[in-house]
Amino acid sequence: MRISLEDAGATTRLGEAIAPLLDIGEAVLLYGPLGMGKSTLARGLIRAMTRPDEDVPSPTFTLVQFYPSDPPVAHFDLYRLSRAEEAFEIGLDEALDEGAVLIEWPERLGDDPAAALRPDILTIVLSEDGEGRVATVSGVGSWQAKLMDLNV
Repeated sequence: MRISLEDAGATTRLGEAIAPLLDIGEAVLLYGPLGMGKSTLARGLIRAMTRPDEDVPSPTFTLVQFYPSDPPVAHFDLYRLSRAEEAFEIGLDEALDEGAVLIEWPERLGDDPAAALRPDILTIVLSEDGEGRVATVSGVGSWQAKLMDLNV
């Protein structure tokens, strides 16, 4: 599925649309170069799950931020990792056991990030599209059916 994102507001709305569909044990993988809108999408999703004024900093330096919501959500930024194992050392498995996760830079988990995670994964690739962006969205496991309920 391709979704046109004409501005940051559209990227935020995509995150908001995904939020009510997330369940415990599911992962959202966010791909795209620097400045493409991964953190904007994550911020929209997290604020939709918590509260509209939630402080949602990029976890670039802390590597992970945890947010109490239903289900709890953890926002991982793996950009600075040098080994895939480091993601699990900072609590990726535990976060999936207790809630849902958003992962920026999932390619740091290796050649096949999905193999390191649970079977229910939503993948979003953000790329340039003229003056705006486009999100290429795909899902495996429970996300194959959930994508039909995604209203953007």
